[in-house]
Amino acid sequence: MRQVRAKKSLGQHFLTDMDVARRIAATLDPWQGLPVIEVGPGMGVLSQFLLEAGHDLTVVELDRDSVAYLHEHFPRLEGRIIEHDFLKLNLTTVGGDGRFCVIGNYPYNISSQILFHVLEYKDHVTCCSGMFQREVAQRVAAPPGSKTYGIVSVLLQAWYDVEYLFTVDEHVFNPPPKVKSGVIRLTRNSVTSLGCDERLFKIVVKTAFGQRRKTLRNSLRGLLPPASSPSLADPVFALRPEQLSVSQFIELTNLIDGLRGHSPSSTSQL
Repeated sequence: MRQVRAKKSLGQHFLTDMDVARRIAATLDPWQGLPVIEVGPGMGVLSQFLLEAGHDLTVVELDRDSVAYLHEHFPRLEGRIIEHDFLKLNLTTVGGDGRFCVIGNYPYNISSQILFHVLEYKDHVTCCSGMFQREVAQRVAAPPGSKTYGIVSVLLQAWYDVEYLFTVDEHVFNPPPKVKSGVIRLTRNSVTSLGCDERLFKIVVKTAFGQRRKTLRNSLRGLLPPASSPSLADPVFALRPEQLSVSQFIELTNLIDGLRGHSPSSTSQL
């Protein structure tokens, strides 16, 4: 069977460098024994090293040509190839009700959506690693105070420790993308509750970064009742969102929650 032709509509850029694929697979070495879900395996370049390492692997692929290729060339994946849109998939039906890992050379056009889908299963996904467009990878790993620190940084770092591992050049793909790639690893931290209303936390973060050039006093004013205007004199409201750490965003959420007349709660889910 001929190789699969990359489809622009699916954001496909097939990795051709075996050393890079081996390094990405090795990001899951500390979690040997946990089920692994690979997103968008394509022609199995990464899959082969995951299988070689002995991982309990299931792959999720939307492209019919790639699915056919995997069935023909990877008999070890028989019964473990799921033809489905990862973004619409209940991950616990694949990885189980316990802990599992997610890995992939992720399609650049939906990479942020993939991360937020993983976040919905934060109580199950122990590690999420793989390759993203470098700009996205840097944004996820960005520390407070950096220009790339934003919504995805805060929401993911609230629940995961993020490592930027290495950069991948364009020429190791077919077809080559127009941008460099970055490999990152997200490891679930020990946080079980943020200690605030998690739904409001998400709203505060998104609203603040929605107008990131403004101070919080201006960007968050719409979240507060008019009677709370004097409270905006609190020094935190003179800051811009990129200056706040995750813990400071949690404190800010509780402050806003109190001004709105609610008691802090951790029962809502992101």
